[in-house]
Amino acid sequence: MTSRPEHLPDRLALISDAQAAEYISTGLLEGREDVPSIAINKVAEPFPGDDARLALHRVRDLIDDALTTFQGQRPTAADSWLAPRLHETLRLTRREAADKELWTYLALGVAPDYVVWRHLPEPKADGTRGRIARDRFVGSHFKQAFARLWWTAELFRNGPDYRPAVLACSNQDMLNSALRLDVIDHRPTALALVRLIERGVVSTGREVNALTTAVNTAAATLMYDVIAPDNAREDESLRDWIAGAESARPSPRGTLPDGPEDEAAPEDAVERLADHFAMLFADTQVRGQRDSAE
Repeated sequence: MTSRPEHLPDRLALISDAQAAEYISTGLLEGREDVPSIAINKVAEPFPGDDARLALHRVRDLIDDALTTFQGQRPTAADSWLAPRLHETLRLTRREAADKELWTYLALGVAPDYVVWRHLPEPKADGTRGRIARDRFVGSHFKQAFARLWWTAELFRNGPDYRPAVLACSNQDMLNSALRLDVIDHRPTALALVRLIERGVVSTGREVNALTTAVNTAAATLMYDVIAPDNAREDESLRDWIAGAESARPSPRGTLPDGPEDEAAPEDAVERLADHFAMLFADTQVRGQRDSAE
C-alpha cells in the first residue's frame, strides 16, 4: 500500500497538472507504489506567503489522525470528520481554494497515502486490482480528494457552524451531485438541501440525486436568491479568522472547530426553501422507486 511521503518540507506548495502527470503512475493508482517525494518537491512552487496556516505539518498531522481514527472503518466515514477540520486548518480564501495546484500538491506531495486509503476500490471479482480515478489527484473541486472536502465545508457551513457540512458529508451522493451545482453557492439553498436530510424527507442516494436534479432544474425559472435572500458575507470576519491562524491551536479532534464568524443565514429563508424543495421532491420520480412499488 502507498506509504506516507518520506520527504515533507516545512511549507505547502503548488504543482501543476502537467508536472503531476509524470508522477501519477499506474502503480500509484493501484496503491502499489510510493511517490518520489524529493523529485516532486523539486518541481513544486512555494505557496505565496509565509503565514502559519501554510505550515505543512499542521495538515499532515490532521491527516495522520484521520487515518488512525478511521482505520478499520469504511473510508467514507472519514469525510464528515475531516472536511470541517481541513477547512479550519487551512483557512483559505475562496480565491486561494480555487487554485487546483494547491490541491494537487496536497494529494500528491503531502498525503498520497490518504488518497489511496480513501479512494482505492476493492479488488474486482476476478482478483485483479482496483484503480483510483486520476481525478482524485488532479480533478475538479467536486472530485479531487481534498478539494471536495474543503468546498463542502465552505459551501454548507452556516457562519461558524460546521454541523450542516458534517451532515452533507454523511451522504456521499450529496457530495457527488450537489457539489457540482452552481445553485449551491447560494447558502440558503445549500442549507435547505441539508434540512431535508435532517427531516428524513430524503435519505438514499437515489433520493438525493432526484432532489438535487429537481432543485437545479427549477432554478432555471425560479431565482432562489430573490425568494430567499441571504445575509451578506463579511470580509472582515474572514480576514480575522485567517489572521488567527498565527496563534490557533491544532483543530480540535473530538469536537467541531469554529469557522469564520460570518452571520448565519436567515432561518426563515432556509425554511422557505426547504418547504419548497420538499414539494418539488414530492412531484419527482425517484429512479427505481416505481419498479419496486410494483
